[in-house]
Amino acid sequence: MIVNRVTLLGNKDHGKSTLIGSLLIQTKSVSQQRIDDAKKTSKKLGRKFEPGYILDSFQEEREREMTIDTTRAQVKYKNTGFEFIDVPGHEELMKNMLSGASYADFAILLVSAKPDEGITTQTKRHLFVAKMMGIGKLVVAVNKLDAVGYSQKRFEEIKMDIGSYLSRIGFADEEASFVPVSAYNGENLVRLSPNTAWYKGRSLLDELVTESRMGKARKQRKLLISLQGVFEGHANSVFGKVLSGKASRGDRVIALPGGKTSRILDIFVSGRRKRSFEEGDIVTLRLDGNIGREVKGTILADNRRSCSTGNRIRALLLATKQLKGDHSIKLNGVAVRCKKLNVKMEIDVATGESKRSSRIKPLSAGLVEIILDRDIATDAFSRTPEIGRFVLYTNKSFSGIGIITD
Repeated sequence: MIVNRVTLLGNKDHGKSTLIGSLLIQTKSVSQQRIDDAKKTSKKLGRKFEPGYILDSFQEEREREMTIDTTRAQVKYKNTGFEFIDVPGHEELMKNMLSGASYADFAILLVSAKPDEGITTQTKRHLFVAKMMGIGKLVVAVNKLDAVGYSQKRFEEIKMDIGSYLSRIGFADEEASFVPVSAYNGENLVRLSPNTAWYKGRSLLDELVTESRMGKARKQRKLLISLQGVFEGHANSVFGKVLSGKASRGDRVIALPGGKTSRILDIFVSGRRKRSFEEGDIVTLRLDGNIGREVKGTILADNRRSCSTGNRIRALLLATKQLKGDHSIKLNGVAVRCKKLNVKMEIDVATGESKRSSRIKPLSAGLVEIILDRDIATDAFSRTPEIGRFVLYTNKSFSGIGIITD
């Protein structure tokens, strides 16, 4: 069974952990013992039972009422598997949020309907990140409807505001849907609630199942293998991960950058000899040519046009700190030093508007040109997401994430 990865985005206290906890309970994806343990913890802390306590892995989280790292939980529903990735919503843990979002197939944005919470700058920043991560389907869960009397008017206000922002940052109408929910009460998560009789759409999980089934038909994709190394004493034996596509013994491949061509003589997947491999496999390949000892970060492709090679990239960058000092990027599993990083445009993630600028403020985005100290294999994120995204480091510490635009 294919498991769909769903990241939970949203501001602190808008209900991400509560939502996943309620989903685990309603789909019977969690043991009664774990539910009882969460109830005991609630009682010990002198608090009302909170479904999110089922999810939180650390005592510190429960006591501080804050998710401090990405946490994962699996749910099965209508023969479809989902792995929900709960990520931090507060600004100081933005790095973890980026990490969690980068592996998702879908995203759910939690927005509290309460007037004193609602849509914040952080809410829109998370939407911007979702777009940068290439998440093609976003479900906006307007949460805590019970706190506003299940008001359709409040739901429509939030839908209009977020819908307008989504249009400005490039989300198409069909890429986003809106569901009114009460995560705490478990309403509209699996079954529709009579408290929102005015809502004519699907429940949250039914929305995800529908999107999952629509996305199952995948087109044949070009071959891309990210190499991680060479076996000691066996210069022609390389290993890596198949990012996309498939191949068989006897097929020819080209190493990029560099351009050396080879034929695949032998294939091993998880230690077993195979005639072929496919996307997602960790493979060892014996080639008929030596492509070099320092292969980490090299891409094996089926033809030279599968990706671009060079030392200059243009990208959309989300910065998490001031970009002053020495820079490097990590892409395809290797770090590459930047000779120059030139900012061309700054983008206000709260409004989606851009202006010419030579700098990017922390927690803002911008268009940049980066000149590297050596050639690498890349492609535009819109064409090849697997090799179109990178992490930026400034003075050896995490400072942002980028997607290659051309």
